[in-house]
Amino acid sequence: QERNVSGKLDFQCQHGPEECLGNMMEACLMHEAKNFSTYFPVIFCLESGSSVTKNLEAPRVPCARQCLQIYAPEVDSGRISACVQGDTGVALMHHNAQVTEALHPPHQYVPWITINGKHTDELQAQAEASLLGLVCHLYQGEKPEICGGSKAPRLPSGCRR
Repeated sequence: QERNVSGKLDFQCQHGPEECLGNMMEACLMHEAKNFSTYFPVIFCLESGSSVTKNLEAPRVPCARQCLQIYAPEVDSGRISACVQGDTGVALMHHNAQVTEALHPPHQYVPWITINGKHTDELQAQAEASLLGLVCHLYQGEKPEICGGSKAPRLPSGCRR
């Protein structure tokens, strides 16, 4: 949820401040990396670790740093940090809040999965059971190789939960 507190935007997330910070970090990563094939493996890696919110530059937090170094070494972690700490991160979160607020039907929980702009209980259940399977089933074009088997980016060794 987004609130205006004395002219400054404040965000509240279902799972608290750590979730909001993680959301902003990922929004900034997406903004800096620009394309899905660059940022998705990093986000998958971060989400697979014990904490998304660890600073990507922190020397004592090798897992988050490893995710960026392994999957998107060309992305400047300093720019991500500047985004998170500045106005760009707030603007990205504001945009995401507006997109969330515009969902029909309105979301009731997280994750609230939409497929082609639609949400149903059946699609939600299918996506939670096998998102890749559902996407592969619904995809209308030539099926990519991934639809023949599940191959996801792996978390660096030593960073598993």
